[in-house]
Amino acid sequence: MKLLLISNSTMSGEPYLDYPKYEIQKFLGEKPVTAVFIPYAAVTFSFDAYCEKVEERFAEVGHHIKGIHTFADPVKAIEDAEAIVVGGGNTWQLVRMLHDRKLMNPIREKTFVGTPYIGWSAGANIACPTLRTTNDMPIIDPRGFECIGLVPFQINPHYLDANAVGHAGETREQRIEEFIELNHEVYVAGLREGTILKLENERLELIGDRMCRIFKHGEKPVELSSADDFSFLMENGFVP
Repeated sequence: MKLLLISNSTMSGEPYLDYPKYEIQKFLGEKPVTAVFIPYAAVTFSFDAYCEKVEERFAEVGHHIKGIHTFADPVKAIEDAEAIVVGGGNTWQLVRMLHDRKLMNPIREKTFVGTPYIGWSAGANIACPTLRTTNDMPIIDPRGFECIGLVPFQINPHYLDANAVGHAGETREQRIEEFIELNHEVYVAGLREGTILKLENERLELIGDRMCRIFKHGEKPVELSSADDFSFLMENGFVP
């Protein structure tokens, strides 16, 4: 499999999808690729507007996207895709639409045979077994928490180390600790903004200057850097 799982699309003060664009370019290769883009996580803006933003950035690095909503048969669009790209937004909305359109299995099968998969934020969440470590408001019934399951661990995108000053709610770490208390065998990767998990040639690695915080029930959280091998996260009895 080839996966590029990106914590967030945009860093503060930078243009949309700017920081990961060269990693996307390298991941897709030198030959121009037109990927099928899934904009279903968009809620407050149109799918067409979303596609325009993403296409602008992809075109800067020699690649292109086409929105899945423009195809008459979305399942066939996935089956024929050169690459699959899933944008961020609301994970609950995204999962609902993927279930409604019966796209979970086609995406899984297409990715397992080597088609590159790129997802940021919600798009990274759905590469996990479930959506249960998303940060998003549950605005709609997703018709099941199950996701594509390209990896056997969970990702928490936009991972934050502490709450804002004056905020008395739970920290992100406390929420993840609740998850692992009920899911003993599942690793959770706290993926900080500006970082990416890339799976290629059976090796999972971190891209970016910030550390990734790894959680597992009964173990002290650990901080790993881009110098570390993350492939242990792919073990866990997972056979694609």
